[in-house]
Amino acid sequence: MHNMFMDQYTEQWNALDVIAERIRALGFPAPGTYKEFVRLSSIEEVEGVPCASEMLKHLVLAQEATARTARKLFDLVDAVNDQPTADVLTQRIDIHEKTAWMLRSMLS
Repeated sequence: MHNMFMDQYTEQWNALDVIAERIRALGFPAPGTYKEFVRLSSIEEVEGVPCASEMLKHLVLAQEATARTARKLFDLVDAVNDQPTADVLTQRIDIHEKTAWMLRSMLS
């Protein structure tokens, strides 16, 4: 299980770079501080130290929320014919849906 979490951490860390580069390529400043990430996030921070099964539940919800957010952006991306952003969204949705599925299987 430790390797799976390390793989997720590494994948998401690398994804930050790809997403930030895309935001900058569109001419906007990418968020770069924890305060900005918290302000922009739709995922609630967890208080305290939950047990392992609660951690998994929180991770599933976060993965699903991230996939939903990416999916909601497709209409806008299609309207402006922004294929590079559509590609990033497709990759993110695929990764977050698969990760949510793997985490849900651990809860069964």
